[in-house]
Amino acid sequence: MPGVTLPTYMNGVAPQFEALAKELPSGYGMQWGGEYENSTKSQRSLVPGVIPAVAVMLLIIVALFNAIQPALIIVLTVPFAIVGMTVGLLATGTPFGFVALLGAMSLSGMMIKNAIVLLDEVNVNLAAGKSRYDAIVLAALSRLWPVFLAAATTVLGVIPLLSDVFWTGLAVTIMAGLTIGTVFTMIAVPVLYATFYRVPATQSEGDRKGDSALR
Repeated sequence: MPGVTLPTYMNGVAPQFEALAKELPSGYGMQWGGEYENSTKSQRSLVPGVIPAVAVMLLIIVALFNAIQPALIIVLTVPFAIVGMTVGLLATGTPFGFVALLGAMSLSGMMIKNAIVLLDEVNVNLAAGKSRYDAIVLAALSRLWPVFLAAATTVLGVIPLLSDVFWTGLAVTIMAGLTIGTVFTMIAVPVLYATFYRVPATQSEGDRKGDSALR
């Protein structure tokens, strides 16, 4: 039925089937199959691997930056992709099925990558002798164009999938989620970094003198 997702349709007819199942003779039963059964089995098969994968990613991030704060910053930026993903699915009327779920998992990896690139540039600036304030500002400015270009190539690369009914959910999820999520990431990561490390809104006089001496 056009405009009706499988879960919505099933919720509407489930009470009728349950009532019919109660009237069946002894030894007979009814169970859902087809797309619902395949989708349920596929989603359940992902659960055992999700928790170990998330744990390994967090350990790698903590080991990469040798601190917990960057891992927390990255984790807090991932939900911004959900905002874009939700907007895209609602705007196009695309249901959130198993394929869209795969797209969401891929999208989270892309968001983590963008945040790592930005935080790594902050560390590079700090190693060069910049103050935290300047390190954040310079990192956001220098990584803005590369991050947006990487996101744009990914979005353009999945456009052909929009014409395929099976892959539409994945394409919309990645395109909308990555586009809006990248914008939020470039704003949220510097703000969260400044919040976690308590960087003042403006440079102190000592920081300005120190930067002047470096120049």
